[in-house]
Amino acid sequence: MTLHTNAPVRKAVFPVAGLGTRFLPATKASPKEMLPVVDKPLIQYAVEEAYTAGVRHMVFVTGRSKRAIEDHFDTAYELESELEAAGKHALLELVRSLMPDDMHCSFVRQPRSLGLGHAVLCAEPLVGNEPFAVLLADDLMVGPVGGESVLAQMVAAFRQQGRSMLAVQEVPQDQVNRYGIVAGEPAGGALMRIQRIVEKPAVKDAPSRMGVAGRYILTPAIFEQLRTQPKGAGGEIQLTDAIARLMAHEAVYAFQYAGKRYDCGSKEGFLEATVELALQHPQVGEAFREYLKTLEL
Repeated sequence: MTLHTNAPVRKAVFPVAGLGTRFLPATKASPKEMLPVVDKPLIQYAVEEAYTAGVRHMVFVTGRSKRAIEDHFDTAYELESELEAAGKHALLELVRSLMPDDMHCSFVRQPRSLGLGHAVLCAEPLVGNEPFAVLLADDLMVGPVGGESVLAQMVAAFRQQGRSMLAVQEVPQDQVNRYGIVAGEPAGGALMRIQRIVEKPAVKDAPSRMGVAGRYILTPAIFEQLRTQPKGAGGEIQLTDAIARLMAHEAVYAFQYAGKRYDCGSKEGFLEATVELALQHPQVGEAFREYLKTLEL
């Protein structure tokens, strides 16, 4: 299959079928992706990032108990009518902005918990034969002040390379066993051509300290690898394993992004994001900063 280097990234896949066990009991009846950081749920931050990168078709791979995500991006007629009748036009516009007229949402079920690779494979009928992004809502990514979002940076790089790429960041040595770790050779700018990728290696076995963050742009060739991918760690179909196999057929790049990642899959990362984004919030930031100064830490 020939892939044109200028192929646009029009679709994004959001694997949101996970159980969110690290946030129980909060996630017993509510999706972890709907946990709010200040005043927006995690999934909305990810969708907005994709939208600013030019993506207009959002594909959500969901599971049982995830209806709240569908409802969030649906039209809420009763709420809109109430706000309109009450003259609360600013809030009405805020609600309507969640689903811009040129944005399309699709939902597909992941029937069994077989891993991230399987979740991406579930999206194949909706993605088709074109490049696509994958965003993990657990990773809340914030671009540099006044700069592009992380996915927008990656889309710009993809226009030049036309090959699969993974967002990476340098992680502390004692944390390499929490990440997929890549090693390779510089390929100009923020890019590195990956020569080796290892999922959660022991500290002594890690080929580098470059850890994969939750943003990917993948060519459709990944689907063939996922369809034939044996189950790996935890009895799951690992996306990392499929990417490693894809490297035998085409180049795969790591992209060292500008910005910051909050690991909102952990309580610590979620709290860090809440505090830092609250301080930046135009409405509550100043008052919240003054409140924090009163605390005895």
